[in-house]
Amino acid sequence: QVQLVESGGGLVQAGGSLRLSCAASGRTFSRYDMGWFRQAPGKEREFVAAISRNGGNTYYADSVKGRFTISRDNAKNTVYLQMNSLKPEDTAVYYCAAEPNRGSSWFARKSEYDYDYWGQGTQVTVSS
Repeated sequence: QVQLVESGGGLVQAGGSLRLSCAASGRTFSRYDMGWFRQAPGKEREFVAAISRNGGNTYYADSVKGRFTISRDNAKNTVYLQMNSLKPEDTAVYYCAAEPNRGSSWFARKSEYDYDYWGQGTQVTVSS
């Protein structure tokens, strides 16, 4: 199992940047595919970005492509989400998620049902 703790959320003006971090417990972090999701008030949780075990593959939602970057440091058991050019519509609670990948291939896990482990979330608020 893995436990996830997000940090780095906050209040930022439109056009600004934030970097979210998700620290994972355990010694097998490098075996997990990771993802970021977000949920705005009154809306369903939506996919933001995904990254493979070794960081060599990434995938983004169209709404954040070109503005957000997902990365990971397996030595630090941490996955990041760098968010630039933030917009008010990016306001949401951001969650990181993990799913063990015991296979040799990778596919972009874009559904929340693809992940078994979740953090508690961190609030991101973008003011106009």
